Amino acid sequence: MTILRSSQALRLWHEVTLSLVRADEPDLTARQMTVLLIVYLEAPPHTVRGLAAKLGVTKAVITRALDTLGRHGLLTRKRDPKDMRNVLVQRTVDGALFLERFADLVVAKTEDVTR
Repeated sequence: MTILRSSQALRLWHEVTLSLVRADEPDLTARQMTVLLIVYLEAPPHTVRGLAAKLGVTKAVITRALDTLGRHGLLTRKRDPKDMRNVLVQRTVDGALFLERFADLVVAKTEDVTR
């Protein structure tokens, strides 16, 4: 495992974000990307209420992030059939593919930075 120095870590973050801005991919905010990563990397179920608590923000903030992620097809929402007050956040194939490309980009840029 490669340990990055502080300057390399910043260069990596710079290279990844620069590549994302230039790519034909959704331009997500840090909050939107964080929500997306939580849903894909942590075990479900994911609810608006749970995501808000985890990020320390209001449900309205999560709803706005989910609106954008939903428009891009990266996540979907549906009512919890067991408790109609809850909204479940679910993964999509497009979201999984987006994160796979993102992970590949991070790996490639890490290799560039550590050379």
